[in-house]
Amino acid sequence: MNDLAPLLTPEGRALLDEVRDTDPAHELAVATRLRRDHPAELVSAALGQARLRQRAVAKFGAEDAARMFFTPNGVEQSTRRGVAAYRAERLRAAGVRSVADLCCGIGGDAIALARAGIRVLAVDRDPQTAAAARANAEALGLAGLIEVSEADVTEVDTSGYDAVFVDPARRSSKRGRIFDPEAYSPPLSWAVRAALKAPRAAALKIAPGIPHEAVPAEAEAEWISDGGDVKEAVLWFGTAPGTVRATLLPGPRTLISRGLPDPEVRPVGRYLYEPDGAVIRSHLVAEVAEPLDGGLIDPTIAYVTSDALRETPFATAYEITDVLPFNVKKLKGLLREREVGVLTVKKRGSAVEPEELRRKALPKPHGTASVTVFLTRVAGAPTMLLGHPVR
Repeated sequence: MNDLAPLLTPEGRALLDEVRDTDPAHELAVATRLRRDHPAELVSAALGQARLRQRAVAKFGAEDAARMFFTPNGVEQSTRRGVAAYRAERLRAAGVRSVADLCCGIGGDAIALARAGIRVLAVDRDPQTAAAARANAEALGLAGLIEVSEADVTEVDTSGYDAVFVDPARRSSKRGRIFDPEAYSPPLSWAVRAALKAPRAAALKIAPGIPHEAVPAEAEAEWISDGGDVKEAVLWFGTAPGTVRATLLPGPRTLISRGLPDPEVRPVGRYLYEPDGAVIRSHLVAEVAEPLDGGLIDPTIAYVTSDALRETPFATAYEITDVLPFNVKKLKGLLREREVGVLTVKKRGSAVEPEELRRKALPKPHGTASVTVFLTRVAGAPTMLLGHPVR
């Protein structure tokens, strides 16, 4: 399934078209039929690629995913299209006209850069991954702007390019997800040195859990969420050193640090604001709380409380109806009394699993009402906050 060459032949492409919409439940019957006229390995490769394309729709959209070529790791680790387009636009706006894309994977970022009019050298040392990036550039009509090189990124001369983009591997087949930036491949320290050599700008894609103290002084740090899910952090060079920002997609909507002190802790008010994950990761809860006239419910919990209802793109507002000590039996009785049929459980600072509480507190729906329960701490005490989203 990892060898793309047979799929790039006329027979392989025709087979890909034929199996494009195959339901996984019907794969065996389809494979049996197709093996009468095609080699078994080619049929397996085509069906495997069809599955990868179906999974890739969430990241690349149906139109691109149907034409692109993927490896299993490529689907899992590639950048979501909207995030890549946002980053490419930032580079274009900075005057970048050429980028060395190091650790390019299957080419998701190279595609976004090329669509922004930027010439790209896309480099990956894995032969099949590089082959997928090359096939994708051709399939999407971008081969004139994307040159793909199979090489070790640490040995590539990037001096002829305005900018460098590095997306180091943060997963290992043996250890899974890697949290130590120096255990990335290549290490973060190498990527920073490569970024500092770039004539105009550089961007390093890193895990959103990176400690703030690990951010180099020369870098701007940006945490990005897409549709409410935190996707990545980016270290920017050649932009605004020392700046910290949170960006929410689609939009983009960006919040920049102003160095505000932590909000004061206060009793739970009428409204609870749940900041976007990118805001929390970037430590910008204070910047969200200030215009809301908000405080924290606990010094260690990133929930903002306020008696004022104000619009903000950086947090979701809930109207709180009850503030109760944690007690499953009491919650169960309250849900029955209010004829609740839909229970949403959120937690922050609680060891209780949402699904466990949902099973115990609402074993059977009692009606059509809906309630959101926050399992959290208020001034250090385990607490349940009941409410509903403000529409």
